Amino acid sequence: MANFPTQARVVVIGGGVGGTSIAYHLAQMGWRDVVIVERSELTSGSTFHSAGLVGQLRTDVNLTKMIRYSVDLYRKLKVETEYDPNWREVGSLRLASSPERLEELKRQVALSRSFGLPLELISTPEAQRLFPIMNPEGVLGAVYLPTDGMVDPSGLTYALAAGAKKFGAQILTQTRVQSITLKNSRVSAVVTDRGTIQTEIVVNAGGQWAGEIAAKVGLYLPVTPMAHLYLITRPIPGMPKNLPTMRDPDNLVYWREEVGGLIAGGYERLPKPWGLDGIPQDFNNKLLPPDWDRFQPLMESLIKRTPIIEQAEVNMLLNGPEGFTPDAEFLLGPTTVKGFWVAAAFCAHGLASAGGIGKAMAEWIIDGHPEWNLWRLDLRRFGNNYASQKYTVARTIETYSKYYDIHYPNEERESMRPLRLSPAYYRLKELGASFGEKSGWERPNWFESNATEDEGQKTEDKTSVVGHPSSVFHPRGWIAKHYSPAIEAEHSGTRERAGLFDETSFSKFEVRGAGALAALQYLCDNDIDKPVGSVVYTQMLNPRGGIECDFTVTRLAEDRFRIVTGTAFGEHDRSWIRLNMPDESVVIEDVTSQYACLGLWGPQARAILQRVTKADVSNAAFPYMTAQNIAVGDVPTLAVRVTYVGELGWEFYCPMEYGQRLWDVLWEAGQPDGVVAAGYRAIDSLRLEKGYRYWSADISPDYSPYEAGMGFAVKLDKGNFIGRDALVKQKVDGIQRKLCCLTLADSTAIALGNEPVRRDSQIVGWITSGGYGYSVHKSIAYAYLPLEHTVIGTALDVELFGERINATVEREPLWDPKGERIKA
Repeated sequence: MANFPTQARVVVIGGGVGGTSIAYHLAQMGWRDVVIVERSELTSGSTFHSAGLVGQLRTDVNLTKMIRYSVDLYRKLKVETEYDPNWREVGSLRLASSPERLEELKRQVALSRSFGLPLELISTPEAQRLFPIMNPEGVLGAVYLPTDGMVDPSGLTYALAAGAKKFGAQILTQTRVQSITLKNSRVSAVVTDRGTIQTEIVVNAGGQWAGEIAAKVGLYLPVTPMAHLYLITRPIPGMPKNLPTMRDPDNLVYWREEVGGLIAGGYERLPKPWGLDGIPQDFNNKLLPPDWDRFQPLMESLIKRTPIIEQAEVNMLLNGPEGFTPDAEFLLGPTTVKGFWVAAAFCAHGLASAGGIGKAMAEWIIDGHPEWNLWRLDLRRFGNNYASQKYTVARTIETYSKYYDIHYPNEERESMRPLRLSPAYYRLKELGASFGEKSGWERPNWFESNATEDEGQKTEDKTSVVGHPSSVFHPRGWIAKHYSPAIEAEHSGTRERAGLFDETSFSKFEVRGAGALAALQYLCDNDIDKPVGSVVYTQMLNPRGGIECDFTVTRLAEDRFRIVTGTAFGEHDRSWIRLNMPDESVVIEDVTSQYACLGLWGPQARAILQRVTKADVSNAAFPYMTAQNIAVGDVPTLAVRVTYVGELGWEFYCPMEYGQRLWDVLWEAGQPDGVVAAGYRAIDSLRLEKGYRYWSADISPDYSPYEAGMGFAVKLDKGNFIGRDALVKQKVDGIQRKLCCLTLADSTAIALGNEPVRRDSQIVGWITSGGYGYSVHKSIAYAYLPLEHTVIGTALDVELFGERINATVEREPLWDPKGERIKA
């Protein structure tokens, strides 16, 4: 067939705004042998009916950077490509129609300062001057961002396509993918109805069809088409020109000007999925029938805030399906099929992010990592609990219906629970566990039975482990929304006696084979070549030296190792190992569901354990960071002497069928010492006092071990490993920033993350994580700071909801700085 390519370096499936942006950036970066394959015409999927709003501020610095890059690109595309994306920088308004929303807007202003955006809090009259057709009744204030705007979805797509072709990419429309050929679990060709293209890299940018495309290589993607509604009016007499876009999230609605009229829509409480049994093959450039009944509550909100719309002539009620995920974020990144990449489900912020998505995906494919840390968008955040369409759809409906809600810290999902249960689940339930959920696992956040102690008696009569009266913490603001005094009781009980924790949800996988040690030595920055029974904390780095994973590695045999990582990070970490594995003969097996895990920590942990084992668990016989197979009561376990709470103790791994019995044995043995059943919220406060880092917050691909204060886990002299060259250079050049521990002067003010940190009037960093330390009686936060501001005692301030709180750089860790308790 004339002009049909028989081979390409990259085949991008999907000719929407995402696919064209990826091709544009790949070709711009020098990979010109790129082909876009589109089943119909460009924009014919869901791009053409996008509402076109572009808002830059997200709650994550990297996602904000992504959209800021997009805006910079949209500004210049017309000149570069000679196609006009119709970018209009009209600014944006977000209204507060409730006191709670006004608090959220104050927090957003603080975040914008961290991220360098000119967001300002304005009064209701100021908002009405910017959007004169607004009814100000019930509006308490607003935020305004002058650099936001709107863009024509089709114009943007065609501009990116023109740029891609200018740099050498090829676009094939009316070309339907029939299959994807794999060879040795790797992409080798794309078979279309017009011919076969040999390639080693496929990017699935198929939008709401992404799941169908992924199925061609045996993968399931959690994408659900959701029917999104918005109104388009005809020109309205007297309509002001160049109105900013506007959102009123309390009333679930948004607006933008459209050729003298309005586009107005929202996110209804009773959304509707579509195409669950497959999308019709001829659904190209098509919409769904109008659904006025479903739109009625949104219409009432639109009329309430902009009465002019009640008399406007309706052009159409657009009902267009868009691919949504269970958390309303995108699906980006590599998959377990080598050479098969995904960039899909651009729900809500897709058009705003499209330029940045293309850049990030191109960098990821070419360099192995994007400039920005995109964990929030990484498809590997979804584990195998999302392999069910029923589960995926229920979660997606829940997220869509609450899209405009205020999402407070530690908020929990409600749909499709319970799903994954620890063998001790019913014991925990009997003890009054308040369950949260992560990766489908039911996990105790705290135990309400621990909140019943009389607080006044506790304050008067009990003395804390640090030698002065314990004070009951009374949180204020957002942190109080999902809080229980049981958290403090469990924290203190662990510090003073012992806490028993169910950690069965932790992701566990084994690496084994003759080449396992050599492979781990290449992948890890620490030295894994330790005797059998050793436990090593390590990170895995990217070539820039950024931390891609962190976990413990236990050597079970000469050629067998067990990795234990966070519940939500298992899919990501396992994928990173597979994609970078130097020896394909090495086996990587997920054993999460094979083993229960309980943690016992506290000064009485050894006494409790010794009651139920014949093994010698003294410090001399069972040192810190070692593992032994021992019987605990009548349960065979692998006991691992590690801690994430800063206290003496062990994690116990046993076959899943023994899990309930193991809980019973340890719980009964701990009664004479006052053992407390404890949850994950206590773990977080305990680890914060001890200065233990949390991946995706305190450490991430953006930061190196040296910057994070974790150089102790780096062994440059062990031989080559990924990221070594970058660390060698950084050690020679010196670091420019460092993770520091801060304490806030107001102990009831709790940092949530991303709040700006100032030295005098200059913003010098932002918070990575924060919380209250119940043993040190301080509000604690961590932040990366320039070296000149890291001196112990440096006075700073942290902005929380518009209030600047004094803060001080502290020597860390605040708890047990010499590590005497964990090594006792």
